[in-house]
Amino acid sequence: MIALSEHARAQAARRGISVETVLAVARAPEQRLPVRPGREIRQARVSIPSGGPLYLVRVVVDAGPTEETVVTAYRTSKIDKYWSTT
Repeated sequence: MIALSEHARAQAARRGISVETVLAVARAPEQRLPVRPGREIRQARVSIPSGGPLYLVRVVVDAGPTEETVVTAYRTSKIDKYWSTT
């Protein structure tokens, strides 16, 4: 199960990212990048709004023993900067 922290909900809303998009990226990311044990960044390229410009949506997830929690989420147009090629 994936839960969203209140901070993640507030930040997603402030940044114009729907909860559905955040959860979709958290569940099925194009890439997973480890940050430290128990935390990773999950990211995917998404058009926001649908059919609009392409952004990289990055979702920070903490993995607990029974559930995963989205800590925060943001989008960036600098896809090449954050996209891992390794």
